[in-house]
Amino acid sequence: MFRSIISERPHWRDSAREFGFTYHTMYGEAYWDESAYYQFNLQQIENDIEAPTEELHQMCLSVVDKVVNDQQLMERFQIPQTHWDYIRTSWMNKESSLYSRMDLAYGGSGHAKLYENNADTPTSLYETGFWQWLWLQDQVNAGKLHRKSDQFNSLQEKLVNRFSQMRLEHPGETLYFSCCKDTDEDRGTVQYLEDCAVAAGIDCKFIYIEDVGLSADDCFTDLDNLKISWMFKLYPWEFMLREEYSEAITQSGTSWLEPPWKAIMSNKALMPMLWKLFPNHPNLLASYFEEDLKNSQLTHYVKKPIFAREGANISIVIDGEERYSSDGPYGDEGFIYQAYSPLPAFGDNFTLIGSWLVNDKAAGISVREDKNRITQDLSRYMPHIIL
Repeated sequence: MFRSIISERPHWRDSAREFGFTYHTMYGEAYWDESAYYQFNLQQIENDIEAPTEELHQMCLSVVDKVVNDQQLMERFQIPQTHWDYIRTSWMNKESSLYSRMDLAYGGSGHAKLYENNADTPTSLYETGFWQWLWLQDQVNAGKLHRKSDQFNSLQEKLVNRFSQMRLEHPGETLYFSCCKDTDEDRGTVQYLEDCAVAAGIDCKFIYIEDVGLSADDCFTDLDNLKISWMFKLYPWEFMLREEYSEAITQSGTSWLEPPWKAIMSNKALMPMLWKLFPNHPNLLASYFEEDLKNSQLTHYVKKPIFAREGANISIVIDGEERYSSDGPYGDEGFIYQAYSPLPAFGDNFTLIGSWLVNDKAAGISVREDKNRITQDLSRYMPHIIL
């Protein structure tokens, strides 16, 4: 695995405009960066990323199965008690999941280490499934990359196939797609997923989260007062379960993507539970709840909120001293503590691997890099190849 400089495609910004990739630059800073790429060999992908990703996923499912059947653990995961039965029923009924992304520390050798599981509302989907693949084709055709260059990227194909399966589970139903207003990245992610669903033959509609209504009989409705029976929401369960309308969720009859049981799998409390169930697993980092930290003998660790997104409110502690931290609005629900395993550095860039899954199968990777040790929402997205 190495980082290689490459010249940008001459007219890629025109292509971005044509394909609706409006957030390639955010707040005046490059988000999509094709001035370099990361190169892997096939063994690194298959042995160090793909196979461990699928194994870790099965381990995470084991945690969900344990938590839904244990009231004390449901409390530890900060699941509101009024929704315990709802989430457990969702799991017992095997309600369908679409996709997730695991964040891994991996530098080309040794075991990839799981940082966290973005199992509910992961973004950077369009950039991974479509845009970096288009970059690869263009650069191969231009002679800038070897003609045998490939990419670990079956994400779009697997998404369309998964939607085709779900169409059979919801015959004749309209699938609503939703995200919050004023978020170009979220809207782009949802539009991409909607395109995949349409390709699978599903009838789709879009509605902003803020525009979803609630009928007198506790059904969620669209702007035409039509019942929403099936919805993909790019809006996290930890928010939904605490909104004013949360009591209506269990009565609404709506099927959700992602399903309610993902409230457990996307929760940072997952990490201490994984370490408890699978201690010393080579792809895990030692992780603890706050009350267990003093007995852990950790001296270098990362403090993470149980609910947090995009690298917010994270602290890196070395020998009892906070060396790095990020701001944000999270932390009221408590923290977990994870052994510090630094991101690999390529020059002065710290690099994070996002490993995607669709329907339990590894589906590709995204690469993010930053000058800082904590990857956040504006960290650069870099393409990759296999050669």
